Amino acid sequence: MTKFRFLDLPDIRIRAVVEGQGPLVVMVHGFPESWFSWRHQIGPIAQAGFTACAIDVRGYGGSGRPHAIADYDMEHMIADVCGVIDAMGARTAILIGHDWGAPIVWNTALARPDRIRAVAGLSVPFTGAPLRSMSAMIEEIFTSQGRFFYQHYFQDAGVAEREGEADIRGFLRKFYYAISGDAPDGTWPKDKVVGDSLLYRLPDPDPFPAWLTAADLDYYVREFEQSGLRGPINRYRNHDRDFEFLKAFQGKKIEQPSLFVGGARDLVLSMFGRADLMGIMKMHMSDLRGADVLEGCGHWTQQERPDEVNARLIPWLKSL
Repeated sequence: MTKFRFLDLPDIRIRAVVEGQGPLVVMVHGFPESWFSWRHQIGPIAQAGFTACAIDVRGYGGSGRPHAIADYDMEHMIADVCGVIDAMGARTAILIGHDWGAPIVWNTALARPDRIRAVAGLSVPFTGAPLRSMSAMIEEIFTSQGRFFYQHYFQDAGVAEREGEADIRGFLRKFYYAISGDAPDGTWPKDKVVGDSLLYRLPDPDPFPAWLTAADLDYYVREFEQSGLRGPINRYRNHDRDFEFLKAFQGKKIEQPSLFVGGARDLVLSMFGRADLMGIMKMHMSDLRGADVLEGCGHWTQQERPDEVNARLIPWLKSL
């Protein structure tokens, strides 16, 4: 039976699963997931001699769900991570993040080096504080050419929520599968146009790949039926606010020991074209101790390849 701990931060309550004793490791999930995405890492990290703390990000699961879009900007996310460290009675922590959780932990390490001992990101690499807003990049590369891009589709409040919440199970099955390593090339259509919906032409796999069991999916479905999708999708509606906040850190490097693990079949790594992402990361991180891309792995890094991810995380943690 999972034991939850509720952490009361100054402006929000955060739900966490906590195991083990030792230096604090805070795990931050992405979209659309929950603390549960770390189910294969919590035990091994605790057994390695750490306090493993996997949180529900604000808007998800058992954590608080403010309504306002601005309540989900990067400044709030960084404050939440630091608030979790405080509530856990620690001065500093090691951070691990996946998907949106990766930019959250990268930027927390960048903005609050006094609180973060080391940082690892899965799926989304760190390429420095942005020089322009993500919304401007999306407009230039996608929408100005009439091309569909899911983050543009997410901008109108209520639209994506209605589509996903009409059938949470179907939404999760299609979205998880389409960007997993099991999906054949082209499963995520690249020829959709502005005006198409998120789930249009995404297949519903039968059977679902073995890395997400029926019981796993049932858990996620219950969580999102409870929380809805507004908070999770609000994270995407803060590109301009995030840019204004992060401008102060342009040119600054992440100095702490860091680690990156991605998937060779993760569309995130080619979303804006092919680039030497590992080389770019090394330019912006002073102590990058590993950058691995797992062959055949898709977007859901620690769920698709738990043993391979743990085999990189645990030695890195112990080396600190």
